[in-house]
Amino acid sequence: MASIGHVIANSKGGFKGQLKTITITADIEIVPNEQKTQDNQPDYRVLTDGIEIGAGWMRRSEASGRDYVSLSLAAPEFGPRRLYANLGRAPGGDENSFALIWNPAD
Repeated sequence: MASIGHVIANSKGGFKGQLKTITITADIEIVPNEQKTQDNQPDYRVLTDGIEIGAGWMRRSEASGRDYVSLSLAAPEFGPRRLYANLGRAPGGDENSFALIWNPAD
């Protein structure tokens, strides 16, 4: 599983860190979606420099029963496809440190 970034949980229920691929490095913020009114709307918005580049949904792992955040990211730099990732505990990190684990669609 490839990590494409790291974030730290904050006291506001969101996360802040970096998205990092071979060609892209961007500071990101994953913030709770305070405008959510329906179950199918995302739980989080993903921003870079105030521009929305994606969304996140709370999911529950069938294997472990633990909750995690599933992200869908889109930007011109990614080309015509979306980039998918899950937030998972960063190895060796503290309980507030998470890795963006790349989840290829195909």
